[in-house]
Order: sequence, then C-alpha cells, then structure tokens
Amino acid sequence: MKHTIRATGAVSVTAGLLFTVILLVASSRTFAAAGDFLAGSFTSLYYFGAILNTASLFMAAGLGDAVLLTTGEFNLGGEGQIYAGGFITAVVLSATSTFPPVVSLICALAAAMAVPACMTLVSGLLRQFKNANILLTTFLVSAAVIPFIDSLIAGPFRGSYGNLLATSFIREAVRFPHILAPSPLSAAACTLPLLCTAGWYFIYRTKQGKQLQITGISNEFAEYCGYPRTKILYGTLAASGALHGITGFIAVTGTYYTCHSGFYTGMGWDALSCALIAGSNPAALIPSSLILSWIFTSADRVALNYNSGFDISSLIQGIMLSCIAIQYAGGEKHDRHHS
Repeated sequence: MKHTIRATGAVSVTAGLLFTVILLVASSRTFAAAGDFLAGSFTSLYYFGAILNTASLFMAAGLGDAVLLTTGEFNLGGEGQIYAGGFITAVVLSATSTFPPVVSLICALAAAMAVPACMTLVSGLLRQFKNANILLTTFLVSAAVIPFIDSLIAGPFRGSYGNLLATSFIREAVRFPHILAPSPLSAAACTLPLLCTAGWYFIYRTKQGKQLQITGISNEFAEYCGYPRTKILYGTLAASGALHGITGFIAVTGTYYTCHSGFYTGMGWDALSCALIAGSNPAALIPSSLILSWIFTSADRVALNYNSGFDISSLIQGIMLSCIAIQYAGGEKHDRHHS
C-alpha cells in the first residue's frame, strides 16, 4: 500500500506539472511561459520567499491531515479550521494587547489550537453516537463555521480602516518578523520542518504511532489487539484540528498580521493534497509541500506576467486533486484485488 501511495504522489505531481505547462502555454500563446514557470520564481527573492512561506503553511495543515490519514480517516474541514484558528488568534491578541508579548502569543496559540480541535471533536461525537462519516461531518462543520466567522469579521470585529473585510492589525510586538525581505517569509516558518520531523518520529518510532498505523490498516485487528480505538479517534481528530489551527495562527502572526476574510481559501485542500502525495508520511510532507507551493506560486506569477484571463491556481488545484483521487482509488482497488 505504501509503495502504491508513493507512486500515486509521483504520478499526480507529474500530471499536475504537465497540465500546468500546457495551460500556461495555451493561455499565454507563447512557449516562453513554460520556461518562466520552471525557473522564474527562483530568480526573484520575493517569489522564492513566497514559495517557502506557503510551503510552511502547507506543512502545518498537511501534518494535521497526515495524522488522521494514518488512521484511515479524512479531514475535509481544514479550511474552516484554519480560518477559525486565524480568527481566534487575531481576537485574542487584540484582547490581550496590554499583556507581555510572550503571554499574548501563548494565549493566542492555545486558543488557536483549542477552537479547531473542538470543531473536529464534534465529528468524533457524531461518529461515536450516530456512526456518522468523519469525512462528511468535518466538511459540514467547517462549512457552517466559515460564514459565521465572515459575519463576525464584517460586524463587531471588523477593523476601522479602509474597505478591507478584516480584523484590526495585531501590534508590532507580537508579529513574527519577515525574513528574505520583501518576501512574506516569516521566522515562524522555520519551525515547521522541525514539527514535521517530530510528527514522523511519533508515527514511525513510538508505540502510539504504531497503534495509529495498525488502526488505519485494519480497525478490526486493532480492536482484537485491544487498542483504545475511541481514544485514538478523539486524539487524532483533536490533533488534526489543532494543527490546522496552528496554520491559521502562523498565517496571522507571521504573514498577514490580520485575519481577513478568505485568507484560508484553497489552503486546506492544498494541504490535503500534500498529505496524500506524501502518503501521510510527515517527513515526506516537507518535499511535497515545497513542490506544490512552487507549482502554485510560479503558476500565479506566470499568469500575472502573461495576462492570463483565469485563475490558474484553482485549475491546477482541481487537476491535482483529481489526479490524486483517480490514482488513490486505483491503488485501493489494486490492493483489495491482491489481498
């Protein structure tokens, strides 16, 4: 199965690159766009930093997806969880503006992890008492939370400047500084590869991680072994939500310095793509996040430079998810056939 997933990731990335090049050439009507896409972003400090920054956000949210995927479940509510984490971060930092910066950040991080974790635990309760599908309920909870947060940002929590639908900017003392100026890459991004490495160690080098893997392979065998399946379900759901919340926290404190409506758009699905390409291996999330970040950032850059008339990132995102779904389904069918 692991070999099948690795092959799935390679095929999906290759297909995405091929379709991206074709789309860019077709829309710009010049082959120069292809060369600019492949190498152009590495000649600009801004775009190179943007690739690294976006990849760090993918790593945080992708790790949340990978933890749950290890047990055989899917979290499709990533975007709402990221949004909730970012929003509560901005609110807490504003409410604790008189606190020392470190205390404010700790409070904001704790809240950013707790709120999305509670969102995912709703899905756990629905699974335990109503046998509801985790994939469906995480998506529905997220779909309900997003417009609620939109209404709060448009109403009582809206900043008093300009026409941007956003909260007030956080104070300078609680902002992670940008590095590689003028890119949006923040110092907080440097911690995400370490977090992925820690996730890899937990899943592949600890007793609890082995239990997660066995549960994902066979729930029945895990029950026969006496593993605490309910505890595993709630624990992995909470961890998945908390890691998506960390993504929102980093986006607000390290990239945008405010929570604006829609900042999460596409981020949850892209992170899930990274996790699927990585085969739910946290260590493999690092290269998969870098590759997808490069593809999306470079495609947007080329589309802007060559005046493409459509949102190339949305198309590429759809292509990636479609390729992963087709290849993943094919791999599952192959495994069942040979089991």
